[in-house]
Amino acid sequence: MQHEREAHVFIFPLPLQGPVNCMLKLAEILSINKIKVTFLNTDYIHQRLCSHTDVPIRFRNYPDFCFRTVPDGLPEENPRTGTEIGNLLESMDASAVPIFREMLLTAETPVTCLIADGIFTFATDVAAEIGAPLLYFDTVSPCGLWTYLCLPKLIEAGEVPFKDDNLDEMIINAPGMEGIIRRRDLPSFYRTNDLNDQIIQLVLREDEHIPLAQGVIFNTFHHLEAPILAQLRTVCPNIYALGPLHAHLKARLASWEARPTTSNSIWEEDGSCISWLDKQPSKSVVYVSIGSLAVMTRDQMCEIWHGLVNSGVRFLWVRRPGSVTGDSDETGIDQELARGTEERGCIVRWAPQEEVLAHPAVGGFLTHSGWNSTLESMVEGKPMICWPYFVDQQVNSRYVEVVWKVGLDMKDSCDRVVVEKMVREVMESRKDEFLKGAEEVAESARAAVSPGGSSFADMDRLIEEIKTMKIAIK
Repeated sequence: MQHEREAHVFIFPLPLQGPVNCMLKLAEILSINKIKVTFLNTDYIHQRLCSHTDVPIRFRNYPDFCFRTVPDGLPEENPRTGTEIGNLLESMDASAVPIFREMLLTAETPVTCLIADGIFTFATDVAAEIGAPLLYFDTVSPCGLWTYLCLPKLIEAGEVPFKDDNLDEMIINAPGMEGIIRRRDLPSFYRTNDLNDQIIQLVLREDEHIPLAQGVIFNTFHHLEAPILAQLRTVCPNIYALGPLHAHLKARLASWEARPTTSNSIWEEDGSCISWLDKQPSKSVVYVSIGSLAVMTRDQMCEIWHGLVNSGVRFLWVRRPGSVTGDSDETGIDQELARGTEERGCIVRWAPQEEVLAHPAVGGFLTHSGWNSTLESMVEGKPMICWPYFVDQQVNSRYVEVVWKVGLDMKDSCDRVVVEKMVREVMESRKDEFLKGAEEVAESARAAVSPGGSSFADMDRLIEEIKTMKIAIK
């Protein structure tokens, strides 16, 4: 068909592990459906993808797919952890955005649809310049994004900045979240008295630009977040809920060809932990990971470590290089920790997370509550202990405990007694209760990405609209 040949989607993710992983999965589904895709990475991200995955080889299966790269403007030695996001965005505005605009204006095959991360407010002007519809893809959770979009209302109502230090006060002016969200459950950047804060201003700009897009894509499913998606439609009526995308891609590939999905990790995965898991009893291991951006202090690391060892539960702990700030030297770690880890633990630098969470030996996940991690845990029916770091993670951890009831929220606490108590609850005393709830959510997630499911239908709608350009430019 002529339309299929002409559709050309240009995808520009925020250059961090989570958004890149998520958008690559969407790109692969579009490629399966014979849509031409150009995927823009920063040089730093692309080099790491090429070093640690088969991504370049895998995407050669799609003749209409190509990677392009731009500099992020940061020095090579910059750690690019969560604390650097403001600097990353500022640097990209200067170094990457002009090149990105030129790429779109001079593309050999005209770009017919632009998909950009929701934080890229410059995308609205660029899309208008090339005369193509813009779809924002917010790879944070919809419940997290909704708290961003409520920021102007919260400022107007005097709820932000907070008037005192009571973080347990309920938030009133976040429609659909009444009785759920406390001050401490708002994203971490809300805990400032300065409305000129770099991230606050960035979010306010995003709030202005989201409604300007022709649609917004989310990595979620209707059954999980129907009330929040209804709120989001008041801002942008055209919403595509396509998730969980990692499971969705597997479902589409299964019907397309017998080829397994592989990793999009920018860190080298240590597969030896799978051999270790193979030797452990069913649902006996708590998996511990704070993702690709979060950091902890040495004291926090020790408190979590003591809590894990004291719980008596087996654990697999990912300690990413650079994830412990300051002095991360483990000399002086007491013998109790060393002995407990030797007996019941396994520590690796990075792990194949989807494979780990799918492993029958894993019974729970101590997580930073990143959205990809949360969804991956849900699909595998694994209860969570949530220790959030920033952006949407404070919101996600609250929803995990009080709305979805698939785990416990450990935010604002890093104490060995609390860690031990929560690990024991999830893995022992309340194990059956949490596993039952987690399996129910897993079933609804798997149904959503199967033919006839809500996410499957939304993806089909997105594919058809991209191919036939039914999305009207405002």
